[in-house]
Amino acid sequence: MEEMKQLKIEQFVQKKDDKFLSFRVFDLIDEHLFAYQTPHQKNHFFILIVEAGQLDLLIEEKVHKLKVGKISVVFPGQVHSVQNFSEDISGKIILFDEVLFCSDILKNELSSYNVNLSNQLNCTVLANKEFTESLHTIDLVQDIYQNPSQIKKEQARFYIKTFLLSLIESIHGQHPILGQHSVDQPLYVQFKKLLNQYYKEERTVNYYAEKLAVTPKKLNTVIKKHCGETAIHAIHNRILTEIKRQLMFSDITHKEIAFDLGFNSPAALNKFVKAKLDLTPTQLQQQLSQKYTI
Repeated sequence: MEEMKQLKIEQFVQKKDDKFLSFRVFDLIDEHLFAYQTPHQKNHFFILIVEAGQLDLLIEEKVHKLKVGKISVVFPGQVHSVQNFSEDISGKIILFDEVLFCSDILKNELSSYNVNLSNQLNCTVLANKEFTESLHTIDLVQDIYQNPSQIKKEQARFYIKTFLLSLIESIHGQHPILGQHSVDQPLYVQFKKLLNQYYKEERTVNYYAEKLAVTPKKLNTVIKKHCGETAIHAIHNRILTEIKRQLMFSDITHKEIAFDLGFNSPAALNKFVKAKLDLTPTQLQQQLSQKYTI
């Protein structure tokens, strides 16, 4: 398997000012897409806005068919690649550092929205008016990108925040967890945050229940209510996601993956993958390689 690339925003330098900027805005044209045709991860956010034509964007095993009116936000760490794009493709590519996403927004006033947000924003369809407004906002960011100043960089930060918030608002109500406000919703949100933080070391329901000061039964009920799976399945699925991501790297051995993810041995990793997917890690790696081969 070809080694997967890890792309950094610092690599995309088209002009002198770029080394001082935490964002980039490019036109969506052929030459800017070629680098994205092999599977890779980024250390920054990557947004595609399609104004004409269409393309296929593979993110974490799911193909998103992007066309006019669709916007895709790829989060740092998500494995993805552009598989196909039409000759008349046009639009915008936006890259920005995590700091611009303003984690305080998600952690505080919008915490109830921050449930599987990285997946929900992978493909967003906007109404004509909202799409036009989004394009206008990105045009403003692109103008600043071409001629930045300290004040203008703060303006760009504001515009990007506005753009992201409009996308989050657009998916509000389209998904059960985002559209409801129940008394136990904060518990589910906190569980997801803890899981992303500790999944490599802790994989028992009892651990998360204790951290959240609830009984395992209560936690399981809430998790199942909000995402349709039990707490233990949610834990195991998070581990599986990371196993798949790491298997995409040809220079990482199964032994290294096993120990990084808290397994006692490669055999334990093998047993876990076999039990969940009826595949060995090697078979899963081959399957992923075929899926990501252009």
